[in-house]
Amino acid sequence: MREHGGNLDVAQQRFGGAAEDWIDLSTGINRAPYPDVGVEPRQWSALPSRSEIESLHAAARQAYGTDAPIVAIGGAQAAIQLLPSLASRGQARILAPTYNEYAGVFSAAGWDVAEVSELAALAGADIAVVVNPNNPDGQRHDRHELLALLPRVGRLVIDESFADAVSGISLAPDAGRAGLLILRSFGKFYGLAGLRLGFAVGNERDIATLAAMTGPWPISGAAIAIGRRALLDRDWARATIARLADDCVRLDAAAQSRGWTPVGGTPLFRLYETGDALAAQETLARGQIWSRVFQQKPGWLRLGLPGNEVEWSRLSAALSR
Repeated sequence: MREHGGNLDVAQQRFGGAAEDWIDLSTGINRAPYPDVGVEPRQWSALPSRSEIESLHAAARQAYGTDAPIVAIGGAQAAIQLLPSLASRGQARILAPTYNEYAGVFSAAGWDVAEVSELAALAGADIAVVVNPNNPDGQRHDRHELLALLPRVGRLVIDESFADAVSGISLAPDAGRAGLLILRSFGKFYGLAGLRLGFAVGNERDIATLAAMTGPWPISGAAIAIGRRALLDRDWARATIARLADDCVRLDAAAQSRGWTPVGGTPLFRLYETGDALAAQETLARGQIWSRVFQQKPGWLRLGLPGNEVEWSRLSAALSR
């Protein structure tokens, strides 16, 4: 398995404790999740109907500000697994460094994979991938620059898994254009990653192809019920966006007091240069707080945002060691 956050089992093996003892800040998952997660018994016992799935699609279109075709899928990762099947094998170019599953998935499917460091270098690719905002450094790309790439690539995939709390960044309103495909994660912003829900938004042909590959019941009845309710709850979304903005300032200040330098991030995670990320990770782990390090960047440490004052207090205590 490729290196990822969320590997709390590694933390337990190295430092002990039960899973519930730990604060897992190694991912970009909102630790103050959407609270209204009740479901009716029927949503567990019956297969989801087509009308129920379409009601979720309608809620997602409203939340993402688009009229384009959309398909619900079992998380953004499930959509990534299907991308190589959208076209004949060719060249995939990925704006890097970024989420490492893209290169692995395309390579495993027999594609010629190149990781590039500039948007212009994506030109000529059969499939070009941009994560916007990027994971792990939070780099953002202007929507007009991204749209200018469309005639220069076979297909442009924009991963917007961390875009929910970033105003004006999404290309979902443009997703009906030929060659443009948008991936959205539900679980990160709404803090319900275990629900396994995401969306692909694009032109009619691509979405029909993805829908055929995912089959008639790509998500659960519970995911439909909770996802629809959360996506339509714009009051919760606005309040969460405001809280996350304040918490980013708070976390950056706490990290800088430790002597760490902010490198970047999104409203759901922050990235710091620590000088020695493994030592910094171990310091936090002594307080049973798990963080993310990167083999290729030995000074980088990524932290998600604490979800409540108890977690903030524990993080503050760990940072003061």
